[in-house]
Amino acid sequence: MSISLLQQLNGERSVVLLFVIQILFSTSLSLIPEAVSLSLLSLFALSVEISADDASNPLGHFFKARPGASSGVLLGAVTVPSLLVSRLIQTLREESINEVGTEGIEYLKLQYWAAFASCFAVLIFLSTVCRWQRKDSDSICSLSNCNRRYGFIFTILLVGFCLVLLSGLLYGGWFLSLMSLWVLSHGLAAVLLIVKILHMFPACASIGESLLVASGIVIYFGDMVACTAAKISSSKVLLVQIGINRSEISTIIQGVVFGLLLFPVFYKYVFRTVEYFVSLLRNGDLEKNEMKRSLVFYASLAFMLLVVVPSWMQFVHPFHMHPLLWVFDFVLSEPLKRLTLCIYWLVIIYVSVRRFYNISKNSKTERILLRKYYHLMAVSIFVPALIFQPKFLDLAFGAALAVFLLLEIIRIWKIWPLGHLVHQFMNAFTDHRDSDLLVVSHFSLLLGCAIPIWLSSGLTDRPLAPFAGILSLGIGDTMASMVGHKYGVLRWSKAGKKTIEGTAAGITSVLAACFVLLPLLATAGYIFTMHWISLIVAVTTSGLLEAYTAQLDNAFIPLIFYSLLCL
Repeated sequence: MSISLLQQLNGERSVVLLFVIQILFSTSLSLIPEAVSLSLLSLFALSVEISADDASNPLGHFFKARPGASSGVLLGAVTVPSLLVSRLIQTLREESINEVGTEGIEYLKLQYWAAFASCFAVLIFLSTVCRWQRKDSDSICSLSNCNRRYGFIFTILLVGFCLVLLSGLLYGGWFLSLMSLWVLSHGLAAVLLIVKILHMFPACASIGESLLVASGIVIYFGDMVACTAAKISSSKVLLVQIGINRSEISTIIQGVVFGLLLFPVFYKYVFRTVEYFVSLLRNGDLEKNEMKRSLVFYASLAFMLLVVVPSWMQFVHPFHMHPLLWVFDFVLSEPLKRLTLCIYWLVIIYVSVRRFYNISKNSKTERILLRKYYHLMAVSIFVPALIFQPKFLDLAFGAALAVFLLLEIIRIWKIWPLGHLVHQFMNAFTDHRDSDLLVVSHFSLLLGCAIPIWLSSGLTDRPLAPFAGILSLGIGDTMASMVGHKYGVLRWSKAGKKTIEGTAAGITSVLAACFVLLPLLATAGYIFTMHWISLIVAVTTSGLLEAYTAQLDNAFIPLIFYSLLCL
């Protein structure tokens, strides 16, 4: 059994297990339940991935994943729970010097168990699908069979959900039941969401990438629901457990992001309502009138972003003014620094985009290399702001993400007059991981740089952790691609394109950047407390993962690197 398991450990799986082992060895005695559950989750995910990557492709009849990539179930399942364990380790370390309270730690533990429930429920779902598919290996499942089986799996999850809730009521009271309900609801929501993602966007993502997105959205939305519930509830206990203090910037980003994610559903119902009344009055078809359809779109968008979203923001946080006005007040509170930074960003973006767009149309340079120049541009944009204006950079990341989401919605729905122009522009920078249905590369680069910075807000004992995305993508990934493409000879595998020379260049460049960055951080008051051996291990692990993984590296590597830097 052990010999056959070792034979199944390819490069990517070995590096992921090495990453999990590093997390487990760093946990304290107070985190034993989380460590044990993470190890069991990793083993379960490994077994599901081995089954999913079987030559018979058992999941292929149910989901159309991105071609050319492995399932990535192991990496997708352990990334978010491991990240939360790393944050718990860092938070407990800072609690010892009285920088955080016990309420924050308890809420973080609750978030970990929600992430564990999300990934574990999806693994149960995928495992069940694989087993059923093996029974029907000689025939392709019909749509009715798939629907029946989905219904059966959801019924099992719902029954288990109710049993746990009932046991909480019997033995722990209402509070334990509510906490169990909140945690387990993440699991059910994650299963529903990953099925929706893979069916709405076929061939756009692997199973592991979809799992990462689904678990991340569910955890983030669960936090939003918990914050809202804490404001509604009059229970002091619930406020202590869930009502975690959050800044105005995090509230604004959370509201705008989910406002835009939910906007397509809102717009669809508004459009159908308007179309119904138009058909009654004029017997016309609003769908065929492009300008009127666009007018309904922009009016619905304005209502969502100027009325609905700000109303929620003001409900959960005391802004004392409209959140949009608060943003302007925040920017103008230090006008010289922040407006100068905005001008610097606009100049860099304009010059770079115009230059690289012309190159992409007229040059024979490989598109993957051309895109690495945007990684270098990200370094020049984000590093100065992260050192000297971190709060403003948090807000800028949120604004950029909102713009990207909005432009992608406009591109997909071909909203006049920008839809065609955005689609034409995006096509100049897509590669094999993008499709006409969904372009993900710019999202992964932005979020890969932003998430470590957002997660590090208020934590100061690991000053390199916020730079995890910038270092791994802007420097490490870029140098690995450029050096590997020009000088690479020795390949990690016969089927892959990654070279040993490129990986060595990426690891070395990140370490060199850390040597340069630490003195700059010291001038800003940060103290480096991490051991150099731990830093080298973290950089090497993330570099090896970049070399071996067939998943979207922009999405996974920053989170893995950040988790290791928090230890």
